[in-house]
Amino acid sequence: MLVHPTRRAHPLVEPSDFLAEKLPDEVAAHEGALRTVFAWAGDYLCSPHPDLGRRGDVCPFTDTSMQKGLFFLSVHPGRPTEPAELADLLLHYRDWFAELEPRSGPGAQFKTILVLFPELADWSVVDRTQQLLKPEYTANGLMVGEFHPGPPDKAGLWNPVFRPLNSPVPMLAIRHMVPTDFPFLRDDDVTLAAYLERFGDRVPTHLRGDVRAAADRLATSGS
Repeated sequence: MLVHPTRRAHPLVEPSDFLAEKLPDEVAAHEGALRTVFAWAGDYLCSPHPDLGRRGDVCPFTDTSMQKGLFFLSVHPGRPTEPAELADLLLHYRDWFAELEPRSGPGAQFKTILVLFPELADWSVVDRTQQLLKPEYTANGLMVGEFHPGPPDKAGLWNPVFRPLNSPVPMLAIRHMVPTDFPFLRDDDVTLAAYLERFGDRVPTHLRGDVRAAADRLATSGS
């Protein structure tokens, strides 16, 4: 378990912690939610799904993230009702994320923090928080994703009737932006500009045509 030097009340549970019979005392009150999400990640995110519409795991990064010990979980009790409340909570994790190794290089793309809100009654606040934070996070090279039992009303990239962000506990996830994130950023000028600034010269081959068209559209709309 990782404990921040100045924010000790919100530790990060590591994959190795789940090998023990009990989680550390600091997070014992939320052991059920933490173990449920860790098991969900291993069973769902790290496996193929018949409705996904492509081959491979639901999330192509989670298994490696877990294996490298870079898959961190934290819990916040309570029932915030406004996106600003959750956004303020995530400031700590956003800044801590930037401090955690690896900060750069190929391994950095596997670093992930999941912030769980097991007592949250209004799951829509998770969606609204993600929408609020997305432009700021992408400008800093980060992605923030929403998950909850709703599930969030976002279709899969390969199957429009599939809702891949379904999770047993409401949460927000932080990770580094990667070149294959273009489909999640293309429909907003702010996030598209952030993507082009960071990855415009190293777009994956299969996305180059779409990225070029989006860049042309952005240039036209800004002229």
